[in-house]
Amino acid sequence: MVRVSPHLVRDKVRGVQILEELLSLLEDDKELQDFLEMCNDMVVKRLYYNDHGPVHSKIVAGSALEILDLLLSYGVIPTTVRDSELSLDEARAVVLAGAYLHDVGNMIHRDNHHILGAFIANDVLKRVLPKVFRDRWKARKVRQEILHCIVAHDDYTHALSVEAGIVKLADGTDMAEGRARVPYRHGKSDIHAISALAIKYVELVKGVERPVNVVVEMENEAGVFQVEEVYGRKITTSGLARYVQVNMMKNGVLFKTYAPE
Repeated sequence: MVRVSPHLVRDKVRGVQILEELLSLLEDDKELQDFLEMCNDMVVKRLYYNDHGPVHSKIVAGSALEILDLLLSYGVIPTTVRDSELSLDEARAVVLAGAYLHDVGNMIHRDNHHILGAFIANDVLKRVLPKVFRDRWKARKVRQEILHCIVAHDDYTHALSVEAGIVKLADGTDMAEGRARVPYRHGKSDIHAISALAIKYVELVKGVERPVNVVVEMENEAGVFQVEEVYGRKITTSGLARYVQVNMMKNGVLFKTYAPE
């Protein structure tokens, strides 16, 4: 059982050289970090939406790597590995960077941010990836797959790789109350804010019939909207729905399960 948090990504990359190097390069890139801060200027301060900045990037990256490991334990192979193009650790790098960069387009506008993000991330990746991948073709291939993860994280865009589906699933796991506090303080009290505030924490657990068991602890049933209506759209278009189950808990007691086909 793993708690979804901004600290998880450090645990997931530890001991894997390619991941440690890539995460360090992303976190040390001043321009990228400025861009991620600017995402919240646009999304939180102007639209009163939930956090989409650097903390969200870390949370989603850690969650994505954990989901990948859960799927691997069930025999699900990343698309790039299945197609004999990348090693498993290189596929992990796709997942890490795709998750870390997925929301960077919000610095320009929330509308079409998944498309805008691909253009912004392309420049970041051109300077970062050659420092990790010495083979030029491999750096380009990894970049292509990361950009697909970014475009496909949109709710209504179908993921065409396991890696992109994982990023989409991980994005939805960052649904706990902390993301909604700033918008709520500014007077946003619609169902999106209320449902997010109802969620206390999210954990990832290895399931039996389905490998990815997302456990959502709620204060009240308003959080069901966040799971079924918001997260549900991401699960449906992830291409991985058959591997995912969401257990909704209240005071540690299961009261509802969401398991789409």
